[in-house]
Amino acid sequence: MLSLVSLTRVFVALAPVDLRLGFNGLSAYVQRVLEQEILSGAVFVFTNKNRNRIKLLWWDGSGLVLCVKRPERGRFSWPQGEGKFTGLRAEQLTALITGLEVRDKAGWYRR
Repeated sequence: MLSLVSLTRVFVALAPVDLRLGFNGLSAYVQRVLEQEILSGAVFVFTNKNRNRIKLLWWDGSGLVLCVKRPERGRFSWPQGEGKFTGLRAEQLTALITGLEVRDKAGWYRR
């Protein structure tokens, strides 16, 4: 079970990934491409080219957990950024999984 707290680190791969990859392929991707440690307890999030599926991979302390989600309609809103990955807060990951937009809006607040 995925238990998200405010201290949970979430890394989202910005480039599409071949989601036919399983535990071994995605953990190798995390280590080689994202240059992160898979056993850190962070949640790693991947999407395919069409953004109609996502996979989450994390170490829960006793083994790797892999979750997949496919929406009935539509596509996932995917964050933009520089580099190979971007970080999200736990509540942003929840929004992403439920199909909400997770992009930061510049100047959305009033002074």
